[in-house]
Amino acid sequence: MSYQELYKQKLTTADEAVKVVKSGDWVDYGWCVGTPDVLDKALAKRAGELTDVNIRGGILTHRPAIADVPDAPKHFTWNSWHMGGVERKMIKEGMAYYSPMRYSELPRFYRENLPPVDVLMIQVTPMDSHGWFNFGPNGTHLKAACERSKCIILEVNTAMPYCHGGFENRIHIDDVDMIVEGDNKPMDELGGSGEPSDTDLAVARLVMEEISNGACLQLGIGSMPSAVGKLIAESDLKDLGVHSEMYVDAFVDMSRAGKITGANKPFDKGRQTYAFAAGTRQLYEFLDNNPECMVAPVDYVNDITRVSQIPNFISINGAVDVDLYGQVSSESSGINHISGAGGQMDFVMGAYLSKGGKSFICCSSVFKDKKTGELKSRIRPTLLEGSIVTATRANLHYLVTEYGKVNVKGMSTWQRAESIINIAHPQFREELIAEAEKMHIWRESNKK
Repeated sequence: MSYQELYKQKLTTADEAVKVVKSGDWVDYGWCVGTPDVLDKALAKRAGELTDVNIRGGILTHRPAIADVPDAPKHFTWNSWHMGGVERKMIKEGMAYYSPMRYSELPRFYRENLPPVDVLMIQVTPMDSHGWFNFGPNGTHLKAACERSKCIILEVNTAMPYCHGGFENRIHIDDVDMIVEGDNKPMDELGGSGEPSDTDLAVARLVMEEISNGACLQLGIGSMPSAVGKLIAESDLKDLGVHSEMYVDAFVDMSRAGKITGANKPFDKGRQTYAFAAGTRQLYEFLDNNPECMVAPVDYVNDITRVSQIPNFISINGAVDVDLYGQVSSESSGINHISGAGGQMDFVMGAYLSKGGKSFICCSSVFKDKKTGELKSRIRPTLLEGSIVTATRANLHYLVTEYGKVNVKGMSTWQRAESIINIAHPQFREELIAEAEKMHIWRESNKK
């Protein structure tokens, strides 16, 4: 039987496909822009017949239909590997929960720690002439999830970019149970944050001073990494490399400006390596059928040992709050859940182990409370009760705000407190000093 004949044999409707889901099942929705759409809507229509269906996914780029059915938490529970704005609302509605992880370990979770997945449904590219469906910009852990799934349903989307990779970036029709042809909607766009603010640019300029020709970059999503990308694109830097958990629009800007060649990478030379991607339309167009870009599973991309082998590795990530000990919370503020651990710890550790490598945690010194309009400091004496420590005080390297940067490696607690207070917003420095004294991590020194 030809692959095309097999395709027709396995082709069905979304409504028929989701009939395989039973109450109590664990259903996997894949990841980010690979989250199913028509299958999700079809499953939502069955809500009245189902209870206690657990769904796994991560980084939703739009609200799923299962979240909008009446009494949704009775029927569906969303278990997320990483949280964004959509998931935060679902947490407050009582139907979403975070699954703590270090992102590099996720494929192993599926292969060794989790029970088999009852049903997996993900978006993929159309089948090629050899019977393969490409995962698009979602290498991450999808192959591991496929290996451990009892039933695999693919939702074909002609708008999904075909993403080249080294391995584990596709599935063969022989391993698929059902195929559904989706609505071919354009990829959800994420991270088009517009022009960077003055604060973003101030932080980016401080980081730029630490980047040299031939450095290899990892960027998180957000306005500050985007600002770094903008400045690099306008700079004289050259022969930069990319080895990043997430591929973001900033890399496209740098590539089109001729700054990225990957010539100095010890492996994957000349290629931009990433685990998943999400961004604007220009990003998807850049990745589509581009052999320069290499999607790979996250246990390859985020592996600390592998990252450490890349000289002059530069890791740039954000934070919610930082305390005077140097503890970084990028997941929550108190018990208010915001994001997830992702690969921050992987890259904080891997970059420092790299010869000449540096990791940067970047944040604005203050934020405005949405309810009161009051200015509040991101640098706190201690993290709020309930806050999750994402990067420990022992692993922090550089901390950067618009008021400066500090390398805390080798500093004692009083040195850290002084240095971190020196880059806090001036309005809060005296208050922070008073708290540091109570905590016995302050001494009279060269206070600025």
